[in-house]
Amino acid sequence: MTTVCHRPEGLEQLEAQTNFTKRELQVLYRGFKNECPSGVVNEETFKQIYAQFFPHGAIICKMNCCINRCPLCFSDASMYAHYLFNAFDTAQNGSVKFEDFVMALSILLRGTVHEKLRWTFNLYDINKDGYINKEEMMDIVKAIYDMMGKYTYPVLKEDAPRQHVEVFFQKMDKNKDGVVTLDEFIESCQEDDNIMRSLQLFENVM
Repeated sequence: MTTVCHRPEGLEQLEAQTNFTKRELQVLYRGFKNECPSGVVNEETFKQIYAQFFPHGAIICKMNCCINRCPLCFSDASMYAHYLFNAFDTAQNGSVKFEDFVMALSILLRGTVHEKLRWTFNLYDINKDGYINKEEMMDIVKAIYDMMGKYTYPVLKEDAPRQHVEVFFQKMDKNKDGVVTLDEFIESCQEDDNIMRSLQLFENVM
């Protein structure tokens, strides 16, 4: 059987569409092809790659097994990685091409505040209907708490995700219709200094 490989559009075109230089795109593409020789990433591979960059497993592992990527150590990141993959998979076809990957990375690392907020809205809009309901927000926040909550001090209470969502959703749902629109999301985030600071964390990291 032959393996079908996906090759991205010319780097010149991607350079025009992103905030990366041609040299940076070449480095990113080499890394992408090294992890994904076929040129596309499915969700299982995406989770494995994400786990390699999520440090908490290595911190808590008592058996020094993380050299072998012990799946138990990284299991708490799995659900959040699922939602991230869903946001990267813009075509919603179960795979992420290099173009999808680098366009999202460009926004997250070097996009404008508005671009980053639109991308974050898309992450929370799990069913892609153009709105965020409380259940969707709860799913994402719970995944984040599952991934990070156990490693905070003091340890977060079990109902912390729900309390967080109740406060935040009430603030964002300006017209109290039970859903948050993109405009409501952007307006609410821009009013929150903590959120705005967090959007700057990864700027110009490359």
